[in-house]
Amino acid sequence: MRSLLLCFILLSGLCYTLSSIAAEGPYGKVRLDEITSIYDGDTFRATIRDWPAVIGHRVPVRIAGIDTPELRDKRPAVRALALRAKQFSVQRLRAARYVELRNIRRDKYFRLLGDVWVDGNDLGAMLIRAGLAKPYDGGTKSVW
Repeated sequence: MRSLLLCFILLSGLCYTLSSIAAEGPYGKVRLDEITSIYDGDTFRATIRDWPAVIGHRVPVRIAGIDTPELRDKRPAVRALALRAKQFSVQRLRAARYVELRNIRRDKYFRLLGDVWVDGNDLGAMLIRAGLAKPYDGGTKSVW
């Protein structure tokens, strides 16, 4: 009985340790095999063939560290900028030979959140340099 209790305690400790390790992020990097759709300048869907379909088929991805204008904004100038940001991302993602997601974690909407690298270039940084995105840390969004 004593050895059974000891095994239970050790197994419980191991499970707790593994669950706390799994809860931490980021989770490294992965190649995105297919960009299946692009919603706006900072959000798209991708397929990761090395992952099970339930978490890797047409999974929503958000570019970390940036915010682009919203396509649904009521102001015409902001909508126009949002469309330019989307077109910028579409051009880069569709033409890419290699798209990689780095520093992967989940956002508050359970999308994959990470740094998106397109043929060795940081897409978020490119959007900021082009004036189509602002830095964003997950708090209150900037006013466009």
